[in-house]
Amino acid sequence: MPSKKISILIFVLSLIVNGCKNDDEIVYSPKPKGYPRIFFPEKNYRSFDSLCPFRFDIPDYSAITNDKHNNAEPCWYNLNFPNFNATLHISYKEINNNVLDYIEDSHNFANRHQIKATGLDETVIMRDSAKVYGLLFDIAGNTASSVQFYVTDSSKHFLRGALYFNSVPNTDSLKIVVDYLRKDVLQLINTVAWKK
Repeated sequence: MPSKKISILIFVLSLIVNGCKNDDEIVYSPKPKGYPRIFFPEKNYRSFDSLCPFRFDIPDYSAITNDKHNNAEPCWYNLNFPNFNATLHISYKEINNNVLDYIEDSHNFANRHQIKATGLDETVIMRDSAKVYGLLFDIAGNTASSVQFYVTDSSKHFLRGALYFNSVPNTDSLKIVVDYLRKDVLQLINTVAWKK
């Protein structure tokens, strides 16, 4: 019996001594949080022209479809980015002396995200030669929509867009994708042309 106690004591002491050893080669640390690797396709654009009174460029890696919601209007589209699980919802309205109402609605839609947002930046869009004017909203934080915009000619046409991801918003993992898709939104804005 005493030899069994001595064996246990030696075993416990050896564990303590080995556990207190200072070995610079072995460092245990928690595994960092990881995100899946994202592959970004090369940016190439094609013109999207429909029966609606506008046209613009869209990326080759996107697919555009008519909006199928019950209250959708004929010139409402979804620009889908399947590789990124994201959609740019695009809606068009013809202006009938109500451009200020549409502009106010666009500001309200962007401001709805202020609850979760850490910031809201507005960039003025002004392309006099094409009669394209508007605002680009960059909404920072864990918001449902990080990029929104509207453009108008102030007399007849009003086009609005909002980028949404089909996932729970997480700025840490989505920031790089938002920045990548923001360039596509800018390309769309910079190529909007109104049809007469």
